[in-house]
Amino acid sequence: MDQLTAFVIEDDRNLAQAFAEALEEADYKAEVIYDGETAKRRLAEVTPAIVILDLHIPHIKGTDILNYIRSDERLVDIRVIVATADNRLADELDDTADLILLKPVGFKQLKDLAARLRPQ
Repeated sequence: MDQLTAFVIEDDRNLAQAFAEALEEADYKAEVIYDGETAKRRLAEVTPAIVILDLHIPHIKGTDILNYIRSDERLVDIRVIVATADNRLADELDDTADLILLKPVGFKQLKDLAARLRPQ
């Protein structure tokens, strides 16, 4: 199987690393991004297969990143998993994200979900 690119957009460095490791075990090449500005720049350069997105990140809000992905024709098919502790905001994004995971997110849970979302 070819390795697809996955972005982990998460400002908590420990959590971002755990998410990246789970994605790598699901056979993705994970790239960790810690802020919204860098995420938007990288999304302009690369089309990942999947994005794990925290909603509360520095510089550009996660909701703005999600809207950017969904409004760009080149990116619209990216699978987006929102990982957040914000229940209220998660409910508002139910129709926009492919999946919403409420933190804390388990390593195996994320690995299994990412593997199932992998394009065939």
